[in-house]
Amino acid sequence: MSMELEQVLPGEIERRSFEIITEELKGRRFDVGQEDIIKRVIHTTADFDYADNLVFSEGAVEAGLNALREGAVIITDTNMAWSGINKKKLANLGGEAVCFMADESVAARAAASGSTRAVASMEKAAELYGNASRPCIFAIGNAPTALVRLYELVQEGRISPALIIGAPVGFVNVVPSKELILTLPRTPYIVARGRKGGSNVAAALCNALLYQV
Repeated sequence: MSMELEQVLPGEIERRSFEIITEELKGRRFDVGQEDIIKRVIHTTADFDYADNLVFSEGAVEAGLNALREGAVIITDTNMAWSGINKKKLANLGGEAVCFMADESVAARAAASGSTRAVASMEKAAELYGNASRPCIFAIGNAPTALVRLYELVQEGRISPALIIGAPVGFVNVVPSKELILTLPRTPYIVARGRKGGSNVAAALCNALLYQV
């Protein structure tokens, strides 16, 4: 079997990948600031549906960039998303990424309340950062329960995120949890509408913002 392979140096693979993505988007235009983010998610997933599925609230990109410039803390709902974030770039901006899912206090809270660790981790985040001492970006790529609880905490006035990245993946309550975030009138968001998403998508969205700062 004969197959023609592109000869691409290792350091050029990402650049060539983005060239292919641009070619396959066939000249589609996106709002200022959104194009690089959409392409980064497509690069991560090889899924062009994200060109249509990613929903940005007005001013979401600038809100995220401003938060990062001010040393934001990024709260994830999985260690996988946490691992995928470019923490060196984030640290250079005075920020940090955290995930509370493995904390003993979160496990104890979840057990005592009969809820999930994802819910308890959002409550811990609200307790730590709800005083608006520093901007917070929530990157949710797995647990719809985390997104629902975050929506409730915002509605209760217990936290005011600089940006919510809503990208849980799956079937049970995934779509409704994302639709809840779309109803928040004063909270910037980037949401991967529908069933698709994942921790890798949440991390890619964070990195796409980081690379624009």
